[in-house]
Amino acid sequence: MAPFELAQPTDLAEAISLLDADETRPLSGGTALMLMMKAGVLRPKRLVSLRNLRLDRIEANGSLRIGAMATLRSLEKSPAVREGWPVITRTLRTLSNVRVRNVATVGGALAHADPHMDLPPLLCALGARVTLRGKAGERTLPVEDLYAGYLETTLKQGELITTVEIPSVQNRRAAYLKCTTRSADDWPAVGVAVVLGDEDRIFVSAATDRPTRIAGESAVAGLKIEGDLHGSVEYKKQLLRVYVKRAIDEARGARR
Repeated sequence: MAPFELAQPTDLAEAISLLDADETRPLSGGTALMLMMKAGVLRPKRLVSLRNLRLDRIEANGSLRIGAMATLRSLEKSPAVREGWPVITRTLRTLSNVRVRNVATVGGALAHADPHMDLPPLLCALGARVTLRGKAGERTLPVEDLYAGYLETTLKQGELITTVEIPSVQNRRAAYLKCTTRSADDWPAVGVAVVLGDEDRIFVSAATDRPTRIAGESAVAGLKIEGDLHGSVEYKKQLLRVYVKRAIDEARGARR
């Protein structure tokens, strides 16, 4: 791994200022970033740690507000999430392993923009919105608008995810299913998130280069499928035909 400077700001303004430079990366949980640095895919000269920014609160008051530095494990163990958004709890139990969930953060899972991540398609289906802060100020957008392609986001230089807000599930029914080619907690070959209600929302991932909304089972045929080590284009297309139907059926029978 190439040498780098580690900055540890204590407030958000300082972090944004430090990030407004070339060859600089934010460091949240580091579970993906460190692997990419060890592989030589990324060679930043400076890492800006976000650990001291106090962005780890989880608050439920009608909607669910999650600080970007909240760990996946804290979200999984939250009684408020389990009561009001149980589909998130169910999903996190099959996301990687406990060691990773203890360290990985919500903001990092979104900003990494790997289409094989489990949380982004589910948050998209739930209608979540993400708040970003940068040198130009603050802006909020739907989670699906955060993605531009494979490992690409619409984040501007120096911009950070600060919070994610998820509306109440209320009477909607939700499910997330994934198919893995190895262990149940592995990267998915395909992932499908379904939320049924006044407006049905179905998002697929892993088979596409970003979380992608579809209109229903018949829409799979028109998708641009991405083949990779987890499966060929034709294999993933067939998986999607099966798993979209299964996820819809599971959502219909889900409590929330």
